[in-house]
Amino acid sequence: MTKKKVSTIVASAMAMSLMLSACGGGNSGSAPADNAGAGGTEQKKPVSFTIGYATGDPAGKQAMVEAIAAFTKANPHIKITDLSEGGSQAYLDWLKTKDAVNEFPDLVEMRDTQLFADAGKIAEMPSEILELFKDAPKINGKNYTAPIYGTSPQGIIYSKKAYTDAGITAEPKTYDEFLAIQEKLKASGITPITFGGKDIFHWGFWVNKFLIDEVFADDPNWNSKRTKGQASFTDAGPKKAMESLNELFTKGYVDKGYLSTADNQTASMLVTGKAAQLFSGPWMFGQIAQADPKFEFGWYPLPDRKGRIVVHGMNSPQGWALSTKAAADPGKKAAIVEYLKFFFSKEQYAKSLKIGSAIPSTKEAITYESSPQMQRVLEVMNDPKTIKSLQINVYWGENQMPSQWRNWYYKLIQEWLAKGDFSDEYLKKMDAEWDANIKANAAAK
Repeated sequence: MTKKKVSTIVASAMAMSLMLSACGGGNSGSAPADNAGAGGTEQKKPVSFTIGYATGDPAGKQAMVEAIAAFTKANPHIKITDLSEGGSQAYLDWLKTKDAVNEFPDLVEMRDTQLFADAGKIAEMPSEILELFKDAPKINGKNYTAPIYGTSPQGIIYSKKAYTDAGITAEPKTYDEFLAIQEKLKASGITPITFGGKDIFHWGFWVNKFLIDEVFADDPNWNSKRTKGQASFTDAGPKKAMESLNELFTKGYVDKGYLSTADNQTASMLVTGKAAQLFSGPWMFGQIAQADPKFEFGWYPLPDRKGRIVVHGMNSPQGWALSTKAAADPGKKAAIVEYLKFFFSKEQYAKSLKIGSAIPSTKEAITYESSPQMQRVLEVMNDPKTIKSLQINVYWGENQMPSQWRNWYYKLIQEWLAKGDFSDEYLKKMDAEWDANIKANAAAK
């Protein structure tokens, strides 16, 4: 696959280069010495901390594992215990379980930041780390997280051979044109879309695609209105979103074995010709290339019914967070700060970005080689016509979704897809469960 050297991003939507950011001050690889030994040799006091992060994406996990290994090799006095586990358990549920058994990570990838900040589980991020970033959104007026990467959009990853065999010669300009492409793919004898439905988080990809198109692109405050009883899932926008989701599955466009397909199996489905497309983000590019380096694939943003390009692409208060317990331990806190400096250092951060085909969140410019597919992603993200939104579960403050509602919601969708009986009754159940969660959360405070 042809690679091009990434250089500074220009404002033009047609720019094929990327301004990558990394922390200032060079490559920080060790914690301060605590004592000096005989003959002036510095003796560094042993220290340890635990770390936890989501493992659903193999490329992301690889980047984390390699960063930890590189840091501990350079800093043998610092021990990092990786608590992260694989499997299909939702990351939020995993964190809650760890907290319940008193194993909440000292350094943790935080996605439901509002929830854990309100619960007093995470501390403010040290200023020396925050100064590394272009933008770090606040919660309750405080910065709790160091954004690991910039927000990456999702789109259609497709087999070029499958498209050619089906006579598809151009990207769709509207969502209806996309549906027409699915019919062509079906007629050619290939399953149009692979879907990792075994992993609960994967449901958020398509669900949020339609919610962003029909709701959040035009009303980013919809969640707060739902909480106040001023909006309903039976309203035209969210109802259309669920109708579109239901249509995608019931028309046979999605592989029938989706409930037994894990997210990390979808790349194999593509390269082996068992499916023509996957709706996901650029973090999948590396997995696909590893599965078959010769496999030819493309990526494009999926337009909405109006022909707009609307993507999940806004910054949010997610990223590395420091537990309150670790923050109260000077030794652990200092070690974690050193690790974060190392993680975002110029050389190490570039490696992580390349592994995950990720967008940087930091200030200082670096370079890494980017695939043609990633260059297409960057074009979309730099196009001023691209509308950027957040997913329903990423908002915070007054727009925060009840955290326990999300997985219930995804399972409700699975229920109606299995029964094939989608109706307004399911939309009413969404409202009722949302209200019940809000009431329960208020009572618990």
